[in-house]
Amino acid sequence: MKLPDLDSPRAAVVLADGAYPAGDLAAGILAAAPWVVCCDGAADKFVARGGEPAAIVGDCDSLSPALCARYADRLHPVAEQETNDLTKAVDFCIAQGRREIVILGATGLREDHTLGNISLLCHYRSRGCNVMMITDYGIFTPIDGQAAFDSFPGQQVSAFALDPRTRLEFRGLRYRLAGDRAHSWWQGTLNEAPGDNFTVVSDGPAIIFRTFR
Repeated sequence: MKLPDLDSPRAAVVLADGAYPAGDLAAGILAAAPWVVCCDGAADKFVARGGEPAAIVGDCDSLSPALCARYADRLHPVAEQETNDLTKAVDFCIAQGRREIVILGATGLREDHTLGNISLLCHYRSRGCNVMMITDYGIFTPIDGQAAFDSFPGQQVSAFALDPRTRLEFRGLRYRLAGDRAHSWWQGTLNEAPGDNFTVVSDGPAIIFRTFR
């Protein structure tokens, strides 16, 4: 589970309109990425900090009129309200053949948006995307099946099964899951890696969160 090559024509960074990335990794990725898709109003924040979006996608309800005019050539409005702006941006990336996706700025500010954005990671994975969400504090990665992760002693790890019938097995983490089944979201949380790697096996969609050192 490594970061994609951001210079690859299959890679994209999507900047959502949550808390602006400030952590070393998240901010560094945003500064270095050659192809950034902004979700609607995130473009105002990005441009104000010297960024140049490759595309701006969303319903345009929070994008300033000045940027609407300035970036009319790369503005992709999507009026439907069945999906959120993050999903519209990911759909745009897929249509451009970019399925190696790093999502930034998708947490903070509003908890309901945060929960929705995190849960959507499994949906994006089911559409053939290698996707991860990076915050100022850690990385969310969707899995379905067996997945191996690099870690460090003391790293905090949580697993969220979106379906309570999902069976999870932890290999190389300090605590096992009672019955290997997550009956609710919290039961796979607050684990710890004692070494430099671990494996999670699931029989359904799940999301793994790892903290930074």
